[in-house]
Amino acid sequence: MHDFLVAITKWIGQTSWATVIRTTRIYPYIQLIHFSGLSLWLGTNVLVDLRILGVGSKRQTAAELSEALFIWNWIAFCFVVLGGFLLFSGIGTTYLENAAFEVKLGFFVPLALSWHILVQRKVRNWGRQADTPPVAKLSALIEVLLWVCVVAAAVEIPNY
Repeated sequence: MHDFLVAITKWIGQTSWATVIRTTRIYPYIQLIHFSGLSLWLGTNVLVDLRILGVGSKRQTAAELSEALFIWNWIAFCFVVLGGFLLFSGIGTTYLENAAFEVKLGFFVPLALSWHILVQRKVRNWGRQADTPPVAKLSALIEVLLWVCVVAAAVEIPNY
């Protein structure tokens, strides 16, 4: 499996856009796209999770807040994926040997994304009730902690 990933990464690294990313000063601008999308995406996730936990304005239920932020959440996610893919395509073989990158993308991101989808689907029911069920609060807390792990792993990438 690792050889397959290395082969695909090398192929992506030889594309014209990867060469431009690697040989020009565009890399920081792609980071800006990735980090801006990440900030908006995680921000909308955490807002809904905090509302499930009972923090914040009571003017909207968690379900209403989730519905209002839904489009922004997934637009931001598209920016995160696009920016991340472009960042990876420029120097992907370096990332494949990075332990923090492997932990982030191989473990925490799939787990956190799966959990996020679960919470997003369930908040429609949980968030409409006057009293948020304990399982909803626990799920929201777990999601926040998983995203903290993703960010912590990402911050460690330059150190490996």
